Amino acid sequence: MHETAIVEGLMRILETQAAQHRVTRILSVIVKVGRLRAVEPQQLVACFEMFAEGTVAEGARLVVESIPVRARCKACATEFEVPRFRFECPACSGGDVEVIQGQELYIESFEAGSG
Repeated sequence: MHETAIVEGLMRILETQAAQHRVTRILSVIVKVGRLRAVEPQQLVACFEMFAEGTVAEGARLVVESIPVRARCKACATEFEVPRFRFECPACSGGDVEVIQGQELYIESFEAGSG
C-alpha cells in the first residue's frame, strides 16, 4: 500500500510547515493527486487519520482532489483529456503522445486553527 508512504511524507511536510509558522492545530488539508498516481482516496484518508493521531493534524479533514490525465499528440500537437487510460489522439488517432497532466502529487493548502 503506497498510500502509507505518501501519508508519511505528507505528515513530515505538515509538521515542518506547522512548526515554521507556529501553527498548533491543522483543521484541514487539501491534496491534489493525478490519476496516474493510482492512489485510492479512501485509503489515503484512512492512513492520514491514523498517522495524524497525536500530531498537530489530529482530527483534521483530508480532502483529496483528483487531477485528470491529459496528453499532447506528438504528431498533430492536439491536447486532450485521456479517457479510461486510452492514450490515442482523438484528432488524428496517433498513439505517440506525451502526458502533460495526471502525475501530480502535492499539498494544495492546509487550514490552521488555534488550540
